[in-house]
Amino acid sequence: MATEIKFEDALEKLEKIVALLEDGSLSLDDALGKYEEGIRLSKLCAKRLELAKKKVEILMKSEDGSAELKPFNESCAIEEKTKSGKKGPK
Repeated sequence: MATEIKFEDALEKLEKIVALLEDGSLSLDDALGKYEEGIRLSKLCAKRLELAKKKVEILMKSEDGSAELKPFNESCAIEEKTKSGKKGPK
């Protein structure tokens, strides 16, 4: 069973592949191989980010003043900022 690569390691490898491809010094076959590896790493990173996003939870205060843990909903958070007139981070 292969050990799964950490997100940070996959991202670092992906950045190195991009640099190699941008450099233009690879042969066509090597460039295609690196491109394929980059696509796999990109998909892996996107999958990990989506999983992390689903795990994020926020503490919500209910009308009776009690607090409860709810899944984070990005669209609701953006809507709340818009309603309250707050702007996102710059």
